[in-house]
Amino acid sequence: MSRSLKKGPYIDKNVTKKIEGKKPSETPAIKTWSRASTITPEMIGFIFAVHNGKDFIQVRVTEEMVGHKLGEFSPTTKFLRHGGKMQKTLEKGAPMPPVAKLEPAAKAKPSAKK
Repeated sequence: MSRSLKKGPYIDKNVTKKIEGKKPSETPAIKTWSRASTITPEMIGFIFAVHNGKDFIQVRVTEEMVGHKLGEFSPTTKFLRHGGKMQKTLEKGAPMPPVAKLEPAAKAKPSAKK
């Protein structure tokens, strides 16, 4: 469920203080733990260092990000890979084992159901 229109978007007060009256080109990365803050048009061009639970991930805000949350661009989990025998053989560079060819099934005669 989205936030009420009456309340407006959630933006952390500390984040707004840090970008107020500053130019994006002059400001270094702004550290923030506020992953729930909504990105507004005033934030375009700024670089935010968003905490993901362990590190600060640098996020450069662009026009397409407006309306999204800062936390959406700082993943909290590290994707390793999908497992399985096929994946391991692909990573090693070994050729894949041949796949048995399936012959087309013979047409079945329509059964008369009563």
